[in-house]
Amino acid sequence: MPIKKTNEKAKLKKAITLRDAIIYGVGVILGAGIYALIGEAAGIAGNALWISFVLGAIIASFTALSYAELSSLFPREAAEFAYVKNATGNMLLAFVVEYFAFFSLIVSAAAVAYGFGGYFMGIAGIDVLLSAATLIALLSLLNFAGIKESAAFNNISTIIEAGGLVLVIFLGISFIGNVDYFEVPNNPSDLSGFAMPIAAATALVFFAFLGFEELANISEETKDAKRNIPIAVIASLAIATVLYILVSIVAVSVV
Repeated sequence: MPIKKTNEKAKLKKAITLRDAIIYGVGVILGAGIYALIGEAAGIAGNALWISFVLGAIIASFTALSYAELSSLFPREAAEFAYVKNATGNMLLAFVVEYFAFFSLIVSAAAVAYGFGGYFMGIAGIDVLLSAATLIALLSLLNFAGIKESAAFNNISTIIEAGGLVLVIFLGISFIGNVDYFEVPNNPSDLSGFAMPIAAATALVFFAFLGFEELANISEETKDAKRNIPIAVIASLAIATVLYILVSIVAVSVV
């Protein structure tokens, strides 16, 4: 019998539910940001650190809402490429934008892996770069195994990661109220002296909010993506914001 040719595009397996997508979003946003940056940011903004996290969330929300809207219109992998291509019709511009997004992922992954390497060196004494490279290699193999396996591992690791922050909040909640939460270093007497440290800390902690955009890139592997991805983008950013604000309040209260 002659072989029938087909023009059907190979489709990715839709294995991610709304719950999985939200957990994925929370896990990617939390990353190493809050664990690695909170001390540096507190040194800049002082007890008013929580305001920097609020401002960071507001700034991030504009992009998050854009991704939510666009992901409902164009539920595709390589989301940024699809958005720019459909908006402008310019393939070159879409290609350039997607490559910027691609390289930002490399930087983010390297930063998170390096943060892991630093903690792991403190536990096991293994070189930071070796630990970071090993982590990236192992997680790459997991991703190659399939989206279902990756999502299952992500659910577990996100629960552990978020659980650490919840534990910090639980242990420190009795200290809330010990300090003035509008006090910044040097006790400035004018508005600019109050705003500058908070703005500087906001620029630093904004890194901790990055990651929600990656939800758009799992659209073709998500069930009912037009509905679930926008919900997951907004929900994951909201959950991460609440955790960040509570952790920052508890941290300065305890210290």
